[in-house]
Amino acid sequence: MQLSICTDVFGKIPFTEMLDKVKDYGLDAIELTTGGWGGCFFVPSAEELVKNASKRKAFLKEIEARGLKISALNCSGNPLVNNAMGRAHSKTIHDTAELAGLLGVKTIVTMSGLPEAAPGDTTPNWITSTISWPDFNGRNYMRDAVKYQWEVAGKWWQEYAAFARENGVEKIAIEEFPCQLVYNVRSLKKLIEVTGSELGKMIGMNLDPSHLMIQGAEPIAAARALGDKIFYVHGKDARIERGLADVDGLLENLPVDQSAKRTWNYVGVGCGRDLQWWKEFFSVVRMMGYNGYVSLEMEDLTMSTEAGLATSIDALKQTISR
Repeated sequence: MQLSICTDVFGKIPFTEMLDKVKDYGLDAIELTTGGWGGCFFVPSAEELVKNASKRKAFLKEIEARGLKISALNCSGNPLVNNAMGRAHSKTIHDTAELAGLLGVKTIVTMSGLPEAAPGDTTPNWITSTISWPDFNGRNYMRDAVKYQWEVAGKWWQEYAAFARENGVEKIAIEEFPCQLVYNVRSLKKLIEVTGSELGKMIGMNLDPSHLMIQGAEPIAAARALGDKIFYVHGKDARIERGLADVDGLLENLPVDQSAKRTWNYVGVGCGRDLQWWKEFFSVVRMMGYNGYVSLEMEDLTMSTEAGLATSIDALKQTISR
């Protein structure tokens, strides 16, 4: 395995300065955000680089001059909802597939998206309670909503997977982010199913252990269940906050900057699970056949960015399966 980093953590600094920092940290590659919810600080825009060959050449030259590679293009967002955001994110993810093909990048990291609950709605609706009830006047509105959402997802993902394949993309790694239609192993398998037997082969998981931790799942067990559907890995940790989670559970909607009050937080690698756990996690991931990039996504607001990066990189260097 090799170490990469999601470059948004460096904020709005010059592109070359960011690359020098990545090199100084002793990392192997960069994961670049091309739009969606990411900051997109270091890619002018996927559309602009698609259209301008000279800019693409100069862009790649700076990366290659430092011995770095692009591990993936990240365009995480919600392309499924029927509103302006959904249409913008859908365009971005299509532009990203074109750009990936021109840059020779084979893996795209993104999210499944989350539709509205019914035709005509414009707000995404994440249904996590049972759909067995309630009924009203012979209709189960939550069951109908989930059925509709998967119909929307199937249609969009069939089209997009075909488009991505035409542009040379080989793997679409879906991050199992809460508040998306795909948020665990079972829902990933459902997306593969509705995309179809052939195009579904392109879809796997960006296994981000932190998202499973905060849902009460065990990422090591998930890795075993995924097998060869591990397409990419984020090196990111989370901590269930002692005492608070015992009282209020893991369903948490406080803003992320209220760390002291939240029942869980994203933290630097090793600040949630210990290094022995991380060694086992990477050992199992490697045993399942994955030997690609592990990309640090640092979102710890309990310490400075520099401390979070140093802590996480040190932990990952000690634990990944080389």
